[in-house]
Amino acid sequence: MASAAQSLPELLRPSIWLHEVLKEELSPYPGRTETVACIVISATLVMIIGMTFRIPYTAFAAIFALLVGRETPRNVIRSAVMKVVFAVFATAYILISVQSVISSPLLHCIWVIATFFVAMFVLATAADFGSGAAFTVVIAAAVPLWDQYVSAETKVEDTLWLALSILIGIAVTTCVEVSFARFHPENQILSPISERLTAVENLLLCYADGSAAKDDAGKKVARLAILGTSDLRWALQRSGYSAHYRAQMSSVVALVGRLVDISATLRQLSFTSTEADRKRLRNLTANIAAICAYLVNAQTPKTSPYVLGEIPSTGMPLLIEMENTVALIDHALAHSDSTRMVPAYSDETPRWRFFVPDALSNPEHLHFALKGWCAASACYMIYTAIDWRGLSTAVTTCLVTALSTIGASRQKQALRFGGAVVGGFLFGTGSQIFILPHIDSIGGFTVLFAAVTVLASWIMTSTPRLSYFGLQIAVAFYLINLQEFAFQTSLAIARDRVAGILLGLFMMWLVFEQLGGHPASLEMKRKFASGLRQLAQFVRESSFTNLAVASERSYSFRETIGNTFDQVRALGDAVLFEFGRWRLENLALRRQVIHWQSQCRVLLLIRIALWKYRAQLPGFELPLDVLSIQQAFDYRLAHNLDVVADRMEDHSPPGLQRSIGSLNGFEESLRNRALEEPRQVLQTRLETLVSFDQQTENILLSVDKETSNFQPTMDGRHRMPRTHA
Repeated sequence: MASAAQSLPELLRPSIWLHEVLKEELSPYPGRTETVACIVISATLVMIIGMTFRIPYTAFAAIFALLVGRETPRNVIRSAVMKVVFAVFATAYILISVQSVISSPLLHCIWVIATFFVAMFVLATAADFGSGAAFTVVIAAAVPLWDQYVSAETKVEDTLWLALSILIGIAVTTCVEVSFARFHPENQILSPISERLTAVENLLLCYADGSAAKDDAGKKVARLAILGTSDLRWALQRSGYSAHYRAQMSSVVALVGRLVDISATLRQLSFTSTEADRKRLRNLTANIAAICAYLVNAQTPKTSPYVLGEIPSTGMPLLIEMENTVALIDHALAHSDSTRMVPAYSDETPRWRFFVPDALSNPEHLHFALKGWCAASACYMIYTAIDWRGLSTAVTTCLVTALSTIGASRQKQALRFGGAVVGGFLFGTGSQIFILPHIDSIGGFTVLFAAVTVLASWIMTSTPRLSYFGLQIAVAFYLINLQEFAFQTSLAIARDRVAGILLGLFMMWLVFEQLGGHPASLEMKRKFASGLRQLAQFVRESSFTNLAVASERSYSFRETIGNTFDQVRALGDAVLFEFGRWRLENLALRRQVIHWQSQCRVLLLIRIALWKYRAQLPGFELPLDVLSIQQAFDYRLAHNLDVVADRMEDHSPPGLQRSIGSLNGFEESLRNRALEEPRQVLQTRLETLVSFDQQTENILLSVDKETSNFQPTMDGRHRMPRTHA
């Protein structure tokens, strides 16, 4: 991202940095107005329905109107159904489980604490984060209802009204989203990729031709770099495409994101390009244009070939990195199962999945749930002990904003606090004092509500650096002004809401950062090493006596590795929000790890294509001696992936010799076998196998060479070489 490329003087002038950030975040871009209009219409309709029919807890319905993402109609409906299922399940859990503890204060307290753990575990393991948030919000809103000094019948009614309100919010928003999607049909994966490639192409053309328009082109690239690819990865993960297509496009998305990052960094450097550089730039832009045509028009990409690792440019920095990245994108697209880039949905993996596959086997989910449970339980015990029920927003703060790393949690906590202050004090309390006393109809309140929602949703549609701030403005305003059907006459409500948020933030800081936090930079490096080991294990899989079992294990490995690399990128985004004496080194580490992760995604894609030969699927059969050679190659490849993973974790023993160069012998043996084979079909298969192995070797050699330059510092971090600064 462009933020990662900030110079030291900019870091030392926070006022200038803040001004530039706000200017970039709040500037309009194509599609932003439509998205804001969709959010405002959804939330306003929910508010009007709730106020007209006097439905309690309309605030939570309006909040859910902000949570349903703008996607394809298929994904919007699927996401809505998942949210409904989780919300109904949370309501049923509350009503059924509370019956056995309602008569005993001690059991009731134990039940509340156990419920917080269940909510955190569901939030950590839900396949769709929005669905997990639906479950969590219902729990966070329902638990305080059962602490009130009212009859059991009233508590049951309030819980059911809460569920109904949330279901109305989901239903109304889904209808609006589907209607908007019908008017703006587009491929949610390919269109954003093409937009990013076109922006990079325009910038590089300006450098190649010496055009004065490169400032405008550079600003667009910078905005796309800040925007990142998290939305693309999220949409792809939730799609119903085949496992191979998701793996393929995950690699393309990661590589395109890196190409945008490099281009954003390039515009901040001063250099003088030579005529040879400009010729290479024109060749590079032609290749990018060919890839765009392939994505948009399903044409076969006709790129000009060049080999990974060409001689770097003497006049233009980062040119070789951009060429290598585009070459990797071309490699990734070359392994498509189809000549068209709009594949049919597949049943290779389940379309409807409520929880992640490793929900019960991955200890990280349990650790996350325990830390969130500890913070939420502490908040509950504190506000219950002092009998200050208005602080119940502390629990919501813990359950919704909990993240597993310091960088991400600091970001969301700071944005939540700032948004709560602006939405609660400025808009919530300010409207109660200066505006609401002069409004006596729902029409006037609708204007006020829509105005605040427009501002909040405009901020929400910015990049992850600021979007959560807009969400919290809306949440705080809604909780103050939509909880009852009359204007609030007491300012204590806003005071209690903000005080509860402060308590929740303090407990989250204490539990997640002081007692069990890990810097995102170290977590990113550890997760990348884990992904390398998983990839090595996938490469070692060589027993195919039962094809059905082998296929299932293959899909499981692909999804696990893909999810791990997605987490690496998400942790890389979190590094941007960590500060301290090691910030510059961590930003350099982030840049390199994301680069290596992109290359390893292509390596994974090649191994997926190679799996058909190793599994001896019909039409991909190979002689036994060739399979034996390939198996030896695979074991050596897996060994060296483990070597790189050890190096990333500082576990490599002194004097460990790399043996990647000896892989050439396997390629040579395969080539000789292909030349000796008289049958043309088998020779073609062998040549394809050799090509796959050669590409694998090139990628691993590149990653191994770059990771070998790691120099551990005294605190166990890594100081990266500045060869590409």
